[in-house]
Amino acid sequence: MGDADKRTGGEVLERTKQETKRPELYRVLLLNDDYTTMDFVVEVLETIFNKQPAEAFRIMMMVHTQGKGLCGVYSHEIAETKVEAVIVIARDHGFPLKAAMEPE
Repeated sequence: MGDADKRTGGEVLERTKQETKRPELYRVLLLNDDYTTMDFVVEVLETIFNKQPAEAFRIMMMVHTQGKGLCGVYSHEIAETKVEAVIVIARDHGFPLKAAMEPE
């Protein structure tokens, strides 16, 4: 009897295939309001979402003209953190800017 037979009692062990599931992704959106300045929205996009100035300006214009703008796509925890960070920094600066997340 081989060493493997001694350990398993002669049984044949079946290998189970582990499948890793990709995490569900969420879109983070900035929502337009009538009070938050365009400059502040650009600042939020640059600081919280690490956007370059031209990209931040483009997204800000989408928020301004279309009512919302896509900031990025993230896992649930990161999306939640980004939404909360937007709300906190907006309140600290006296703006009602809101962010939302939705499944992709």
